[in-house]
Amino acid sequence: MRLATFNVNSIRRRVPHLLRFLERCAPDLVVLQELKCRSEEFPAMELSASGYTLHALGQGGGRNGVAVLARGEFALLAEALPGEEGDAQARFLALAWRGLTVAGLYLPNGNSGGEEGLAYKWRWMERLRLWAAAQLDAFRPLALLGDFNVCPTEADLAPGALAPTDALVHPESRARFRALTHLGLTDALLALHPEHPPFTYWDYGAAFEQNRGLRIDHALLSAELAERLVRAEVDLAARAEENPSDHAPVWIELSD
Repeated sequence: MRLATFNVNSIRRRVPHLLRFLERCAPDLVVLQELKCRSEEFPAMELSASGYTLHALGQGGGRNGVAVLARGEFALLAEALPGEEGDAQARFLALAWRGLTVAGLYLPNGNSGGEEGLAYKWRWMERLRLWAAAQLDAFRPLALLGDFNVCPTEADLAPGALAPTDALVHPESRARFRALTHLGLTDALLALHPEHPPFTYWDYGAAFEQNRGLRIDHALLSAELAERLVRAEVDLAARAEENPSDHAPVWIELSD
């Protein structure tokens, strides 16, 4: 079983990239982030021939948006993260699929909106922790996949790639990410690449060629899924293509 996450940075511009990734890596389920379109603008017709069941949650104004493509049927559990009434940002999908609870998420960046933007990021992370804890307390096999917009340690970014004050490396952002993993969740890429966890994001320009990247796309697994983890990879081919997303897909493989 293969699960994947891919921040496409505008789905309507990346349909060919996504289709090539699906053919190349054959994930059974992939969550997408940063659709940059409304739900009704999601290119479902173009993707329907891929053989996946689709569900998209878009947002107006060319911002945010998350989606899932899965082989077979799934039950949608939530289109919003509980805990903050009035939060209309399209950043979270939860579903039940093949005996797993899977959440696809696009965690707030935190670098825009001043102090409130940063506070929103941290509130969102606490809401995610509480939701994940509830799933684990109910003994549900859980996978959290997506763009977390956090570099957990200094090993997760190229030297000088971000200012020390950046929200992605802020001590509070890192502490809240650790609080998630301390629930008993395993960071799949780190678990299988402990010495050199691969980057998943490179800014446009020369950053990819010079490998000045960040590791901000993560797959966190509950204990029973972590025991089944056999591979965790970054699909660099997607980032090397013409007109790519600034993120590369992350995919993991679980034994049966």
